Order: sequence, then structure tokens, then C-alpha cells
Amino acid sequence: MRRALFTDDHERYREVVREFMIREVVPNYGQWETDRLIPREVLVTAAKQGIYGLGIPENYGGPGETDYRFRVVVAEELSRAHAPSLGVTLALQDDMVLRYLLGLCTDEQKQRWLPRFATGEVIGALAMTEPGAGSDLKGIRTTAVRDGDDWILNGQKTFISSGITADLVIVAARTDPEGGSRGFTLFVVESGMPGFERGRKLDKMGLACQDTAELFFDQVRVSKANLLGELGGGLRHMMSHLVSERLGATVSGLSGARAIFEEAREYCFERRAFGQPIGDFQHVRFELAEMQTAMDVAEAFMDRMVLAFSAGELTAVDAAKGKWWLTELQKNVVDRCLQLFGGYGYMTEYPVARAYVDTRIQTIYGGTTAIMKEIIGRDLAGHR
Repeated sequence: MRRALFTDDHERYREVVREFMIREVVPNYGQWETDRLIPREVLVTAAKQGIYGLGIPENYGGPGETDYRFRVVVAEELSRAHAPSLGVTLALQDDMVLRYLLGLCTDEQKQRWLPRFATGEVIGALAMTEPGAGSDLKGIRTTAVRDGDDWILNGQKTFISSGITADLVIVAARTDPEGGSRGFTLFVVESGMPGFERGRKLDKMGLACQDTAELFFDQVRVSKANLLGELGGGLRHMMSHLVSERLGATVSGLSGARAIFEEAREYCFERRAFGQPIGDFQHVRFELAEMQTAMDVAEAFMDRMVLAFSAGELTAVDAAKGKWWLTELQKNVVDRCLQLFGGYGYMTEYPVARAYVDTRIQTIYGGTTAIMKEIIGRDLAGHR
């Protein structure tokens, strides 16, 4: 039975995405993980197939598709292909970088940058997190000081997804030390700018081929033409765009959980112990029943989030609810599924073993579970 969230158009699109995964991703993903890098040409092919860059308007070379359900289809098929590193890379572009550019760029900036995103030849990154400032964006210490019509940027960023391969990096910097929440501004730093250096590719526990890096800015001269959004509006811009980032994590959380659950369900009725499939033992059936029920109930809330987002009505509080609940659910489901696989679940040839380490970051990036609860709690306290 087709899920109520989707129409025939979405299901036809799903076939295109699934074919791309079968042809371009599944045969090569293991090598990408070994190499710890996704080849850039994969993004070029994905862009040609309309698999990312969906929101780029047609006059800049993109599909101009604003219905977020198409992004859900991509996330689900990436999970089905067990390719979370590629999923993070595409989500970074569609749910984060491009939403900043589409929402904040001037017409001149859009003409400069969007057509190259539409062809997949340009990769973007967001540089907000610093060694001493993660979820606390007000703790950013990177500075930008005006010098004539330019700005001089100094500072360091860490845990930057696609930091090694990015051609454009949206950097958050403090432009007014006394400005409070109005003291931050966003700048677009381009590859090759003097003083912009990439540090080591960070060696992560999971998501091996999704490159993550340290970035350094030493007297980087940034033209005023590369100021993104309003001067002093950086913090507000970052907060307003967290909704799409957290929705993306919510969607990948559920799709990732379902993909691993289906592997476990199939395994439980193939694997035999004591003369019968282990799925015929009541304990195992109850485990499967609990997980399936939890995912079905969560799916109803997530689908509501997706429709609200496409209508421009998804609130930061509801995005926080979905983000923490669905990513914690994913972590729980993957852990329980690994247990059902027994010793085989510990072998990296099985998707559940790889998912166990790949999934762990989900409750951390985009705002930790504790931060999500704080957002929801503050909202509740404000309605006393």
C-alpha cells in the first residue's frame, strides 16, 4: 500500500532515484568508504539526474522543485542503499547550503553561484562550529573586521562537513564585539582565497567517506560582494535555517531506522536456532513488533512535519521535537537490530554493523538531543 504522504509523481521519481542508486552508488560505495572520499563526479551525475539541487530555480539551471517530499524520497532510497555518507553530503547541499543561498543571496550572487551548483560542479559547506562553540552559536570567536570595502577574516572552524572538497564555504563571523545578537554576519569564502587553509581530514568513528575537516582563516580578505544576507543578521539567519537542517536529520533518522529494521526482519526469519527461525520465538517477535510500532507512530509526526515545511509552516519547536525523537529512535532501533543479528551483527560486512557507527552522530550534529529538549522546554516555560 502506497504511503499517504506520496503521490504518483513521487513514486515515479522514486524509480529514477532507485535506478541511480543501483547503477552509481551500490557497486562503488564500499570503495568510497575505503578511500574515505566520495568522488566529485558522483555529484555531477546526481545533479544531471535531478537527485539533488532540487530547489534551484529553472532560470539558474535547476529543477525549481519546492515540494520537500521529493527530498524525502531521496533520503529513503539512500537509506535503502545503505549509503549514509552520500546521504549526509546531499542533505548538506539541499537542506542547508542551498537554502542559505536561495534565501539570502542577492541576484548578482545567485547568478555567480547557483548555476554551478545546478550542474554539480560546485560543492558547498557551512562553517559555524568552532573548537569552543558548538551548539552555542553566540560563542563564535572567528572575527571579520572591515577594511575599506572588504572584510578581513580570522579564525578557526572544526567538524565542517565537506570541508575538504567544498568550493564555497559559508562562514559565520563576529563583526561587532559589542553588538550582542546583532554582532554576527555570514560571509562566503571561496576556494583559493589567500589565507584560507584546510586542515586535516578528521578521522571519524563512522561516515568514513563523508569528508569532515578543520578550516583556518588567516587574514582572509573577503569582498563585500561575498557578504551573505544582512550585516549583523548572521545569528538570525543561522537560527532561521536550523529548521530545514533538523527536518533533514529527522527524515534520515526514520529512513535509516526502517532500512536496518527490514534487514533484521528478513534475517530473523532466515536464521534458525533450536530447530526453528529465530523470528518464531516470542521474544524476537515482540522486539520486532515494538520497533515497527514505534516507527509507524513516529512516521505520522514526521509526515506532518514534511507537509508543514513545504507549506512554510514548520516551527522551530516542532522541528526540534522531530529531530531528537526520530534520531534517538534510529539509534535505539539500530542497536536492537544489531542484537538480533548476534555475532554476525558485529561483522562490518553486514549493513547493521556499519549503521551502528554511522548512526551515532545523528543525535549530536544539527543540535544535540539535550539542546532540542531545551528548545522545547523553553517554549513550554514561555506559555505559563
